[in-house]
Amino acid sequence: MGRRPSGVAVLEKAKAFLSEVRTIFGLRQAQAVILPLEYGFSIEATAKIIGMSKRRTCQIRRQFIVSNGVCIDNTPKKGGRYRENMSYEKEVAFLAPFLEEAKSGGIIVVGTVKEALEKYLGRSVALASVYNLLHRHGWRKLSPDKRHPKADADTQDEWKKNSLTL
Repeated sequence: MGRRPSGVAVLEKAKAFLSEVRTIFGLRQAQAVILPLEYGFSIEATAKIIGMSKRRTCQIRRQFIVSNGVCIDNTPKKGGRYRENMSYEKEVAFLAPFLEEAKSGGIIVVGTVKEALEKYLGRSVALASVYNLLHRHGWRKLSPDKRHPKADADTQDEWKKNSLTL
């Protein structure tokens, strides 16, 4: 036989919370506390009833008990920069010398930015990370045009036809 479920101290809070809950997550969290204590269900049976995995059921049950009967939904939200190398403000400070040089007529060489970033972070980074960093701060890669904007195709053809060949 398994251990006796913990959380008897917050059982009454869970029952009160069950009557006033407004979200599915809160309902499941209260049920994860009440079902094992009140009705003697195992964690596996509780997980099946509330429609979650055994692991997640244990997690949300423990959150409710540790937070003393307060529903805490700490599921990760979509979006954001979870794996950022540095904060946006640090990025601005890091890129300031490079962008100032570019404003005064210079060009940004991505290789030098990459080397400086690797030195700053103390580890190697992918070239795509450097391009993404520069893109976040309004820099874009400029490439030369295929033809001059003031070029006249008719004049060029005329020149080719009338030029001397040796």
